[in-house]
Amino acid sequence: MTATVEVISDITDEAEQPDADTIAAWCQTALLAAGNLKPVADNAEISVRIVSEAESAELNSQYRNKANPTNVLSFPSDLPASVATLLDTLPLGDLVICQAVVSREAGEQNKSLSDHWAHMVIHGVLHLLGFDHQNDSDAEQMENLEIDILKSLNIADPYENRSIPST
Repeated sequence: MTATVEVISDITDEAEQPDADTIAAWCQTALLAAGNLKPVADNAEISVRIVSEAESAELNSQYRNKANPTNVLSFPSDLPASVATLLDTLPLGDLVICQAVVSREAGEQNKSLSDHWAHMVIHGVLHLLGFDHQNDSDAEQMENLEIDILKSLNIADPYENRSIPST
């Protein structure tokens, strides 16, 4: 299975974000790992936008009724199956990642910036596939899958030293 990943950055300081190929590889890794639990079409497509804090806050307010910017927002595609079958690629949805929030969190959590970016991309892709953390059972399943995927990339468990509950 191969996924097409389009990365669009609205941020001019690209030193604080991974390149498009790296983001695409993380998306692909998440899709392959999750494919055993939630099958994904061979022609999947994901759009990733990297945005400012202002845009993240606006989207978070509009779609989640939360006033602050957030690290990643996931917008799964809601195309009807009858339309999706007519397309060459199946849109899974869009990820919106706030570069400033991811950078700040990495520092606050004493994580490498690259590792935290990988986690946020993988977390977002899992949301596109229907995983969530609305209750303890679902959160445990999603977090364990994230840990396994990150481990395959030689990235430490992001929840290991967590002092606050997941959001």
